[in-house]
Amino acid sequence: MELGFVIAGLVVGFIVGLTGVGGGSLMTPILLWFGINPATAVGTDLLYACITKMGGVAVHHKQKHIDWRITGYLAAGSLPAAMLTLLVLHFVKLDTQAVNSLIKVMLGFALMLTAFAILFKPFILRQLARLLPVRPEGYMPVQATVITGVVLGVIVTLSSIGAGALGTLAIFALYPLLPTARLVGTEIAHAVPLTLVAGLGHASMGNMDYGLLGQLLVGSLPGIWLGSHMTRRVAEQWLRPALAIMMALIGAKLVM
Repeated sequence: MELGFVIAGLVVGFIVGLTGVGGGSLMTPILLWFGINPATAVGTDLLYACITKMGGVAVHHKQKHIDWRITGYLAAGSLPAAMLTLLVLHFVKLDTQAVNSLIKVMLGFALMLTAFAILFKPFILRQLARLLPVRPEGYMPVQATVITGVVLGVIVTLSSIGAGALGTLAIFALYPLLPTARLVGTEIAHAVPLTLVAGLGHASMGNMDYGLLGQLLVGSLPGIWLGSHMTRRVAEQWLRPALAIMMALIGAKLVM
């Protein structure tokens, strides 16, 4: 067992538990830094994200914090989009270097978008609340929700990033009256099947390291528990922007 991967899982799990920042936006760049192949890093991270968020779904469902109709509409777009993206990667005979370059560029853009969403989330939410038309409670923009799912499906499948911060902002834009707890719960409920389908698809193409996945989980599961219990003791208002700036710099480097 590589101690470095266990420690990486512990650190990322701790930060996720502490701040709620998605694990993919932190874990995939760390795996690239360790020298893991970009396609393998994305595939492994997708299943890692799926497993770590499953517990969250159970908790949010028990507390009735999930709108399963919205989750279903998002999945109706994201799951087919994820499968289609995987089929394109499989059947379009790109050489390994071209696939890795595509994944790194998508990863870079996804990191920068996620960093922007984290840094300016309060401002973005206020502006959306001010600009969006007032809709009656229970209104369901079905077509827009499915299209949003399609976009998220493509981004997450290619980069393993976006289901968290970008998904939350997208759901709020579509359903501004949705309470925050249900917003978060719905985003997590949608992320699990999406990352599962995308992760299994990457695994079928050989873009998976199960030993690495196990080592990351060994560290991350206690890390998430510890971070969740430390939330009130750490100045989150400083930590989240610092992480966002780091993501933006890494994303810019990957794109360039």
